[in-house]
Amino acid sequence: MINITLKQLRYFDALARELHFGRAAEACSVTQPALSMQIQEFEQNLQLNLIERTRSGVQMTPQGEEVARRAAKILSETRDLIDLARSGDSLLTGALRLGVIPSVAPYVLPPLLPLLRQQHPELELSLRETQTHALVQELADGKLDVLLLALPIKHSDIEVEPLFEDRFVLAITGERELSEDVRATQDFVEHERLLLLEEGHCLRDQALSYCDLQQVKNLNTYGASSLSTIVELVSAGHGITLLPEISLGVEARGRELKLMRFAEPEPRRTLGLVWRATSPRRSDFQELARLVRDAAEPLVLAARESVAPDGGETSPKATKRKKAS
Repeated sequence: MINITLKQLRYFDALARELHFGRAAEACSVTQPALSMQIQEFEQNLQLNLIERTRSGVQMTPQGEEVARRAAKILSETRDLIDLARSGDSLLTGALRLGVIPSVAPYVLPPLLPLLRQQHPELELSLRETQTHALVQELADGKLDVLLLALPIKHSDIEVEPLFEDRFVLAITGERELSEDVRATQDFVEHERLLLLEEGHCLRDQALSYCDLQQVKNLNTYGASSLSTIVELVSAGHGITLLPEISLGVEARGRELKLMRFAEPEPRRTLGLVWRATSPRRSDFQELARLVRDAAEPLVLAARESVAPDGGETSPKATKRKKAS
């Protein structure tokens, strides 16, 4: 009689992802001998050779790859079953693991978290901030419940809820002189030193794609992983960059910047929520979507008021001078 356990499935799933006993054991919070013993029993129960040990780690056999695929599906459905039992009739109660990309988290979370605490005090929120590819993998692995990121996402078996459009503006040093009716164009950007986040950040890819700038010779990332670092460089006159509207209230504050609208069609990204299509918590995620929209709306409105549609001097200090006059 074949007798396999969820523990064995979980350990084998970790080994299939890590292809290394030590890392898999660490991911499962167990010792390497304990994980190895469970894998051996799993193979014996199935009467299959699932892995090949190598000097560098582990390789999956063809049977192992198929078992790993089925194990991941079973574990995912098991987690969804547990979520269903925990969710009850109330919205946004219990544990919720939210993943957010770095170009969204510092700007949307500050207004969002108080809303969640006020309207759903029984929610136990855990946050994970990292790049898109890691978040999507952790969602598929069941380590996260829902993601807040830029669309589209290329992955099967997910459900998407678009939230709002986040336009890009061009940021340059406040020392530059501009005419009143200037708008940013591809030609303008191509003749400047463009500063963007390091590779792996979706904001970098979106900026390059929207502006058709894959061949820009003056592209420089400085290895920066945060927009704040890039904006400091721009403010000091080291180059220019593209900023999403939701970031302007934070990144333009107290810095000598000029912000330029792009000529039509303006580059933009669509932010949205993403979750596993099999998750039973769709109502929770739709409620979370409502709260994210409520939190982000003032950010977008303030940005569109502060950056003049006809170009010109649009730094925060310049905006104050315009209001005063």
